[in-house]
Amino acid sequence: MKIQSDVSLQPYNTFGIAVKARLFARFDSVQELQELLQMPELAREEKLVLGGGSNLLFTKDFAGVVLQNGIKGIEKVSETDSYTLVKAGGGEVWHEFVLYTLQHDLGGAENLSLIPGTVGAAPLQNIGAYGVELKDIFYELEAVHIETGQVQTFDHAACGFGYRESVFKGELKGQFIVTAVTFKLQKKHTLNTSYGAIQSTLEEMQVQQPTIQDVSRAVCHIRQSKLPDPKTIGNAGSFFKNPEIPLSQYESLKAQFPDIPSYPVTPTTVKVPAGWLIEQCGWKGKVIDNYGVHKNQALVLVNYGGASGQAVRQLAYTIIDSVAEKFGIRLHPEVNIL
Repeated sequence: MKIQSDVSLQPYNTFGIAVKARLFARFDSVQELQELLQMPELAREEKLVLGGGSNLLFTKDFAGVVLQNGIKGIEKVSETDSYTLVKAGGGEVWHEFVLYTLQHDLGGAENLSLIPGTVGAAPLQNIGAYGVELKDIFYELEAVHIETGQVQTFDHAACGFGYRESVFKGELKGQFIVTAVTFKLQKKHTLNTSYGAIQSTLEEMQVQQPTIQDVSRAVCHIRQSKLPDPKTIGNAGSFFKNPEIPLSQYESLKAQFPDIPSYPVTPTTVKVPAGWLIEQCGWKGKVIDNYGVHKNQALVLVNYGGASGQAVRQLAYTIIDSVAEKFGIRLHPEVNIL
């Protein structure tokens, strides 16, 4: 549990932005985290918790202390005839957790396959993909209060989940570090194959009676065909949230743009794919110096090598302005910009 100084964060963020942390430490247990938080030299420092670094865009060096969550472990907590509670350490790689659920034939997480990041970061963002969100399988989490070092438990209601939101991105932002998450997974599976290209991909795979393992394979295939591997091209996955707009606004836009796609959210609101909006503005595949918009998915901003975080941020807000001008919809970043 050594505190390091002047540490490069380039290996710790999937955008591959070359910035530094003034101080850096890793913890592998709740006790180690509590000991770190009690250190006088860290008490007044601004703190940033890093999981997989897959949802961050650094625009400058971090002047405080970066704490890397290394808490591992996945275990069954309890079960009934219909479901099993599984607890995972906050430092577990998210997809490794999904693979655990598939190996134990526990349903609910399969649509969330191959999402980058860690288990501890997943509830903060309420990660989601292909019609499923983390809140759909969430039971509770344990988190350490940064000021007091005390462990607190948050149930579903206490987390205040919304679309790519939670209480930890709002009123409790920067106050807690998630050390473990417990999930409620189903023994009797209800598949969700209606969103995106899952059903057509299963048909291409010649799967007529899909299992959760089949759905996961289909999701992995779709993601790998559309999204660049951060090990090859720096990126943070989907950079923008899909906007939710009033049905009346959507109907007005559809009169102008008949091909505009949507997904119902409530009887009066719909979700419009941000990638489609960005593509219509001509950004898909755009390359500017050593950064740009990915050729296969307009939602993904990429660093081809050596780009600055400031340049990528500027591109993001230029895209936001162009979409607002054309469609009257203002996009919001899903990625945390620091």
